[in-house]
Amino acid sequence: MLHKNDIFEMTCDAFGQDAQGVCRHEGMAVFVPGMLPGERAMVRIVKPEKRFAFGRLEQLLFSSPDRTEPFCPAYRRCGGCSCQHMTYETSLRFKRDQVQALLERVGGLSIQVPPVWGMDEPFAYRNKGAYPVANIHGKPVCGFFAPRSHDLIPLPDQGCRIQRADSHDAVQAVLRWMHESGASAYDEVTGRGLVRHVMTRSTTDGGLMVVLVVTRADIPQKTQLIACLRDAVPGLQSLCLSINSRKTNVILGTDIRLLWGKPEMEDTLCGLRFSVSPLSFFQVNPAQTERLYQLALEYAQLTGNETVVDAYCGAGTISLLLARHAARVIGIEIVPEAIDNAKANAQRNGIDRAQFLVGATETLLPRLVDEGLHPDVVVVDPPRKGCEPAVLDAIVKAQPKRVVYVSCGAPTLARDAKLLCEGGYQVERVQCVDMFCWTGAVETVMLLSKSSVSDPSASISV
Repeated sequence: MLHKNDIFEMTCDAFGQDAQGVCRHEGMAVFVPGMLPGERAMVRIVKPEKRFAFGRLEQLLFSSPDRTEPFCPAYRRCGGCSCQHMTYETSLRFKRDQVQALLERVGGLSIQVPPVWGMDEPFAYRNKGAYPVANIHGKPVCGFFAPRSHDLIPLPDQGCRIQRADSHDAVQAVLRWMHESGASAYDEVTGRGLVRHVMTRSTTDGGLMVVLVVTRADIPQKTQLIACLRDAVPGLQSLCLSINSRKTNVILGTDIRLLWGKPEMEDTLCGLRFSVSPLSFFQVNPAQTERLYQLALEYAQLTGNETVVDAYCGAGTISLLLARHAARVIGIEIVPEAIDNAKANAQRNGIDRAQFLVGATETLLPRLVDEGLHPDVVVVDPPRKGCEPAVLDAIVKAQPKRVVYVSCGAPTLARDAKLLCEGGYQVERVQCVDMFCWTGAVETVMLLSKSSVSDPSASISV
C-alpha cells in the first residue's frame, strides 16, 4: 500500500496517455510527469489511489538520451504542454505508439500505424489563444492554469512559444489598460471582478482579433483600450467583448459585442476563404490543418459523382473542400452559428453543391438514412468523446462505401472503429498528424472501407 509522501527509487517503463512516465512499485502503476522510459529516479507519491498512484519526480538518477531542456521557463508549472522535456522526435514517436497501442488494445485492430506527420518548425503555430486573467500580488496577470487546477501560472516575459508573437503583444496591451483604467481581474471564488479572459484569433495573412471576456458590458476607458491595442498590434482587425457573468468553466459567453473593427475576419485554408468569428470553430494549426484535410480528401477517393455526408461539420471547412470534388455534400452540425457560417462560407467560395443542416448528428443522420439517404462516403469529425452509437448505427445501415474518420481522441477512435468493423467495415489506412506540438494530443485520420463479405442487416447499437 502506497501512502502520500512516500519516496521510492523507481524505473520508468513506458509512457502514459498524456506523456507522463509509467513506473511500477510492487506491481502498482505510478504515473510520474516528466519521466521518460528507461530513466531511474527518486519519486515522491503525491496522490495514492486504490489501484494506481500519481508521483512527482524528486531526483533524476539516470537520464534518457531522449531528454532535453524545456524551452519554456514556465513548463514545469504550466498545464499547456506535456512534452517539452523530450526531443520533438521523441514526442512524435510517443504519439504514434499511443495510437498504435489503443487501436490494438481497445479496437482489436492489427493495422500498422506509420510515423506521425510532424512540423519542420513546431513553434508559433497556434492561431488561437485563450488566457485567463487573475489578480496576483495586487496586479492583473495573464497566463495558463497549472495542471488539474485553476492556479494561474503567469506567462513568461517572452510569451508562449507555441503562440504567435502578436497574441502576446495583445495580452500585454490589455494588461496595461487594466492597470491604467483600474479594471479588475475576475475572482473565480467570489465571482467578483470584470475581466475573465483575453482571447486572440489570428489569420494567416497577419490579422488579429481580440476578444475580451468580461462580466459586464460597461468597461472603463474603452477608447484607451482600443488605442492601446492598435498601438501594440499593427495587424489588429477586430476588438470584441464577450459578456459572461456566469460561474462556469466555459470561456465565452453568447453575448458578443463589437467594440472596434470587423465583427469577423476572413482566413484562407486549402485555397478556400472562411469567415472567422469569436464563436466559430477553426483549427488552431493552419499548416497542419491543410495536411489533415487534404489527407481526408485523399481517403474519400472522390470522382465527382458521389454523395457525401460530413458529420460534425462545424463551419463547413471539410465540407467545402469535399464539395469541390463530389456531386453533393450534406453537412450536419448542432451549433446554429456554425451552420450560418458554413452557408456563408459556401456562398463566399461560389460552392453550390453543399447543403448544411443544423441539429444533433445522432438525431439527423439516422432520420436521413431512414428517409432513404444512402451516401457513398461519410466523413465524421466528432468531438473528443467520439461518435454517439446512433451515428455509428446509421452509418452501418446506410452502407457507404467508405468512412473517413477524423479524430482528436485516439481512445474513442479505437472504440468506434471496432464497432464499425463489427458492422461490416475494415480499416484500410491510418495516419496521425501533429496538430498540437509539444502536447500529448494528436489528430488521426482513418479510412474504413465496406467489407465485401459484410451483412447489410448488421446493427451495432449499444
